Amino acid sequence: MNSSIQIGNMAVAPGERRIINLPVARLYTHADLSMPVEVVNGRRDGPRLFVSAAIHGDELNGVEIIRRLLRHASLKRLHGSLIAVPVVNVHGLLHRSRYLPDRRDLNRVFPGNERGSLAARIAHLFMREIVANATHGIDLHTGAVHRDNLPQVRANLNDQETRSLAEAFGTPVLINADLRDGSLREAAAEAGIPMLLYEAGEALRFDEVAIRVGLRGVLNVMRSLDMLPKVKRKEPRVMPVISQGTTWIRAAESGILWSRLRLGARVSKGDVIGRIAAPLMNTEHVVEAPADGILIGRTHLPLVYEGEALFHIARFHRVAVVAEQLEAQQQLEPEPHFDDEAY
Repeated sequence: MNSSIQIGNMAVAPGERRIINLPVARLYTHADLSMPVEVVNGRRDGPRLFVSAAIHGDELNGVEIIRRLLRHASLKRLHGSLIAVPVVNVHGLLHRSRYLPDRRDLNRVFPGNERGSLAARIAHLFMREIVANATHGIDLHTGAVHRDNLPQVRANLNDQETRSLAEAFGTPVLINADLRDGSLREAAAEAGIPMLLYEAGEALRFDEVAIRVGLRGVLNVMRSLDMLPKVKRKEPRVMPVISQGTTWIRAAESGILWSRLRLGARVSKGDVIGRIAAPLMNTEHVVEAPADGILIGRTHLPLVYEGEALFHIARFHRVAVVAEQLEAQQQLEPEPHFDDEAY
């Protein structure tokens, strides 16, 4: 038999499902504001997984992933508990901004402080009410404004339990990413919580493939933890490959960027992957790939300044294998209906 979960001033008993509104700082109009949390508490004991999104308020794909996750029929047979937080940075979402009103990045102030800045107080609240009630975590992200990311999982792959979860998620690209100071991932690791960070798509945009891959990944992790029943696969499982490192290519000069390179494309060292031209001159600067790899991130804005990040390349020992898997994954058909249970 499972046990109750206490979040805020509400207890969720085994077999119950409740929405909890955690109070956060009021708007300056004095209107109340809250962080929405939905808890699905299974009747039977098992892991407690938190799934969060919009720590950066303009990153929307994760909000939709969690919305679809909470509608999934398999949750009726849940073992353990799902703690879903679709919008962590409520202030940022309201302003369509990555940041909080105090211009702080919420993902750089964890574990927070109940007497600190607005960002620090929200981080402290999240650690106390969500992370402290969990055994595992998945945080959903997208690229920044005008920057698109290929579906990828970033995690501490030197930890065997975390690595197993990352492999179960099912994206072809895994990145063994260092822990950033002040990040939720670092704070969760210090609390002994294995956690994955899923990156896909662009800020302020829905990307159907990124959403489908993310939803499927969360469900895969839940099945690997025996929170949900196993399913028979209709297609071969995507075998992830760990990146040996990543490199950002930056603009050597300001100008107008032209490139046809798509996310997931395979590049070889020395390939011309873009050109930067001046509006009133016939000269142009060639942008070359510094190494063999796969494009996992890129800017969509053609206007660039010197030093600006243009392309993000991940390096692999088996580049051809990753390229083939990505090609297969990108053939996913658009979801025919919101209630589709195909995955």
